[in-house]
Amino acid sequence: MASQDAIYRFGPYELRTRAREVYKNGTKLKVRPQPFQILQALVERAGDVVTREELRQRLWPAETFVDFEHGLNTAIKELRGLLNDSASEPRYIETLPKLGYRILVPMEAVEPPVLAWGKEAVRSQRPASEGAPDTRGEEHPSPDRVGINSDQPLRREDGGIKPASAGMPPLHRRRWAAPVAVATMMIVGVAVYGQWSRWRAQARAPSGRVMLAVLPFENLTGDASQDYFSDGLTEEMIGQLGRLDPQRLGVIARTSVMHYKHAPQSLQQIGRELGVQYVLEGSVRRDADKVRISAQLIQLKDQTHLWSRQYDRELGSLLTLQSEIARQTADEIQITFGTPKHTDVVVPSGSSPSLDSEAHDLYLKGLYFWNKRTVDGFQQAIQYFQNAIDINPNYAQAYTGLANSYSLLTSYTEAPGERYMPKARAAALRALELEPSLAEAHTALALVVQNYDYDWETSEKEFRRAIALNPNYSTAHHWYAEHLMWMGRFEEAFEESEKARQLDPLSLIIAVDYADILYNARQYGRAIAQFHAIQEMDPNFPRVGILIGSYIEKGMFPEALALVKSPSTRENLRWYWALQAYVHGRAGQREEARGALRKLEDLSRREKIQPTVFVRAYLGVGDNERALSCLEKAYAERYSEATTLKVDPMYDSLRGDPRFQELLRRVGLAQ
Repeated sequence: MASQDAIYRFGPYELRTRAREVYKNGTKLKVRPQPFQILQALVERAGDVVTREELRQRLWPAETFVDFEHGLNTAIKELRGLLNDSASEPRYIETLPKLGYRILVPMEAVEPPVLAWGKEAVRSQRPASEGAPDTRGEEHPSPDRVGINSDQPLRREDGGIKPASAGMPPLHRRRWAAPVAVATMMIVGVAVYGQWSRWRAQARAPSGRVMLAVLPFENLTGDASQDYFSDGLTEEMIGQLGRLDPQRLGVIARTSVMHYKHAPQSLQQIGRELGVQYVLEGSVRRDADKVRISAQLIQLKDQTHLWSRQYDRELGSLLTLQSEIARQTADEIQITFGTPKHTDVVVPSGSSPSLDSEAHDLYLKGLYFWNKRTVDGFQQAIQYFQNAIDINPNYAQAYTGLANSYSLLTSYTEAPGERYMPKARAAALRALELEPSLAEAHTALALVVQNYDYDWETSEKEFRRAIALNPNYSTAHHWYAEHLMWMGRFEEAFEESEKARQLDPLSLIIAVDYADILYNARQYGRAIAQFHAIQEMDPNFPRVGILIGSYIEKGMFPEALALVKSPSTRENLRWYWALQAYVHGRAGQREEARGALRKLEDLSRREKIQPTVFVRAYLGVGDNERALSCLEKAYAERYSEATTLKVDPMYDSLRGDPRFQELLRRVGLAQ
């Protein structure tokens, strides 16, 4: 039986397809939609193999470019936890390597119970998740464009942004959203993410531009501590090829290709997920002062190996070797299309072939820790980049790494800008002094002058210069999209974000910042759906503030409050109480809001709390005076949150105050 009404029993478990529920000995278990669908596919074909490709087609339709392997592996791991199963000694789910999965136990299919008023009545009751989406007045843009849409008008005739509250009833009059909204959003989320991926796929390879992925070089030393070296080689090869001929050759960014490190995916699947026609793959073995690199270029449409080489060199000539591999890769691709060979590879002077090998090794270690994107990682990266500079004071790329580490450390620690940003600016300027054509250095400086100096004109000039120097640098497109968003230029922001995704299609941070653009553009329903789609791929992905804010603006206060009270938010008591005050206040629950504010004030007597945290709490209780005072302090201490003032709906209640408008002027974002 494989109907939508089937009930399957195996061991102590029962799977109910219509309700999409799993029970163990009569107790309902918690299971996410994707793991449930996989389990349903397996039990419907008990004893038979369900291939990975069949699961992909069932859960991720064609042209939906998501990280399928990561999503599937995560779902299978969750199912094994649900069933108390083991991959090494399976009782329920057997893995057939590189093929698929199979249910091992006998399956009993039974008819669903019929209620007293008849079977047809049961079948006519659709679960809430199958109902019509609760769009609450939002219109959905057509697939061929990313339009500007909102729950209320976005722009005035003078070009400024209309407050979300204009023409709206008071917040305490909004009815609380029905629970069906969340179920609906979960379904809409996958569809929105899939549609977003299809837009990306349509735009990925413009006419005449070939897409290439440099797969993670395999570390053959047998020593995991040398992963930084093979990963660094991969990243530097991406950079070399990206600068080679960006008008005709697009190169996928590091974040996306690292999904395939130690992964069993076929080349066809990688090509489909990344939208590339060629892959460069290889291995590296390092021994004392020597290095052996094997590399091969493969054309995916027919699995042709265009060339394969093995190189044995001194470690000090590694950068020269990288240039040689990049040149040969480009030459072979261009020969395939009948175009002349490209003989010149641009190697920034800051990473010249004569670079000290010890300094370069320290730089690669810095890159490795920077890419962890954690506070500890940034602090270790700073140390390694500084050590590389101590050995070679003319190392431009090490200065760039230092600048970006200080900038992101500011954001990740919620520190005032004056703590780290002057160091970030000094490092970025030194990098540009050494190498004016280094796109990464221009991008680093653009971020500093935006978040610390509030110099929007210089920031835009630096972002555009970086993109002109290296159109394949995804971080420049990503951060420039945020820059455009803060300025309220949403259509341009969507376009730039799309370019970033073309180059880094599996990056979740780019995907979540796309949700942030939707939120600030007042497209709350789509922002919610987008974030839910991201959570399907990584349930623990941070930045839930975007989702909380979208819930609030949609009037979905119970959902917002449930998210605020989740275990992950409780880990940070400052935000836990600040967000409770804000959500309760926006819901019209003034006593609860004031109670949360008192908890936050009590906490502030034991530890220092940033003014940006208090802003939300004061806005929640309607204390605009103290909210404005905290914003003034945040501006004086150069908190990067000042960049959000023009567009964040949270500040709509302050927009009519002349003091807020004056603050906008000083931040360079006057209407």
